Amino acid sequence: MKVQPIRDKRVIDGLKFYFRNRSIRDYLFFCIGIYSGLRVSDLCRLRVGMVRGSHVHMTETKNKHKKKFIIHPSIRDDLDRFIAGHKDTDYLFASRQKKTISRLKNQPIDRTTAYRFLNDAAKEFRLSEIGCHTLRKTWGYQLYMADPNNIALLMEMFGHTDPAVTLIYIGYSQDMMDRAIAALY
Repeated sequence: MKVQPIRDKRVIDGLKFYFRNRSIRDYLFFCIGIYSGLRVSDLCRLRVGMVRGSHVHMTETKNKHKKKFIIHPSIRDDLDRFIAGHKDTDYLFASRQKKTISRLKNQPIDRTTAYRFLNDAAKEFRLSEIGCHTLRKTWGYQLYMADPNNIALLMEMFGHTDPAVTLIYIGYSQDMMDRAIAALY
């Protein structure tokens, strides 16, 4: 199954509302994911001190690229309330349970937890082809749709060397194919 971005902004708004009413942690995870383009593995390892300022500075785990991005203004107040009273070294998205094998507490959620709550929401909204890369792809897709001139920025952020690869990754090539087929005859 190829994971797709969330294309419809109304669905994104609905998902924000859904998560906000269920878990502020999951809401902020979703929002930071769609506003930053980070991989789920990098979202999971964010620490409280990394989000206290106006920008997040970090190095991606997979490719060691240095990242700097703003905290979206629409979530700043919620984020500040969420991190109030936490130490800078605490994981931003900490698991609520002890880890099964290590028995450690205050560890980050893992990919499977993120996958689970994203897929639970996807079922609620009748979305298919949703997975851990959906947040990253949604960020890229929405940025591209807002301004197709952002393709060079997206290529750099994703580490792609070919615009066609970026368009395929964000699902835009599929949109073009669907429109072309629908326009036949």
